[in-house]
Amino acid sequence: MTTTIEFHLTDAERASLPTPEEVAHYREHGWYLSRRLFSDEELDALQAATERYYDGERDRELPVRPPRLAAWDPSHGPVQRHNDYVHYESDAIGAILRKPLVGAVAALLAGAEEIRIFQATLILKPPVPGEPSNQVPWHFDKHYWQTSTSEDMLTAFIPFHDCREENGTITMVDGSHRWQELPSGEDSTRHFADRDNGELDAILAANAAHNGTTVEKVPMRIPRGHMSFHHCRTYHGSGPNLASYPRRAVSLHLQDGANEYRRHDREDGGPVVYNHDVLVRRTADDRPDYADPAYCPTTWRGAL
Repeated sequence: MTTTIEFHLTDAERASLPTPEEVAHYREHGWYLSRRLFSDEELDALQAATERYYDGERDRELPVRPPRLAAWDPSHGPVQRHNDYVHYESDAIGAILRKPLVGAVAALLAGAEEIRIFQATLILKPPVPGEPSNQVPWHFDKHYWQTSTSEDMLTAFIPFHDCREENGTITMVDGSHRWQELPSGEDSTRHFADRDNGELDAILAANAAHNGTTVEKVPMRIPRGHMSFHHCRTYHGSGPNLASYPRRAVSLHLQDGANEYRRHDREDGGPVVYNHDVLVRRTADDRPDYADPAYCPTTWRGAL
């Protein structure tokens, strides 16, 4: 797998970076809608590569199967598809997702000089309005990254086409990343996909009330080639796909260069295990290395 990246931007790419005012908006509201970062040709190539992936093409496979791996295959039927580690298993997908411009945008938003991929999940939401898996309940990503030290991780949502409410676009809860959270046992062993939507709705409402505010939902209306970014503590979810075609996207989870593994225990005393922990190399003190370039390649490094 090719991991060599040239960390530079063209003048046109620099013009696509968020302004200081937009960075301030992201830090206040917890989300950012980008300028155009991918061309039609890049997205056509990405979609073609994902079709080959769905057909079974792999450049490599994971050496072991992690405990919470999302790995849709045709036997699962017309449910919402989630496939983790597509940046590792497919060179064509990975090369596009490692585009330095995306890493540079994330670096400015996070206030970091280095950005690495943390995870890349390929998503297809079928045009089946009543399919229960199409409803993604309210959650925030940091709950599932309890073994990460960083509080500045973020996610880029990359649709392959125009994305609106009609096809179940991602929707943010404005400013929720700044809330003080009520005590919670949330972690990667209690994934939102396995939970009752009503329970998660109640958790969101309780946290809003605890912070003396209301739930303000902001659907991301994303033109093709643009993407949204959200902070790791921003509540988000999505509704059904009411369109006549699948909603295709990649959820690209990103970590700042300072992020590393830390032990985090569940309420029962057992350690939380993130999927990386059985895959990545070990550090000198025998912890999972979240800077392992095979699984967590660097997409940006340097001042902007």
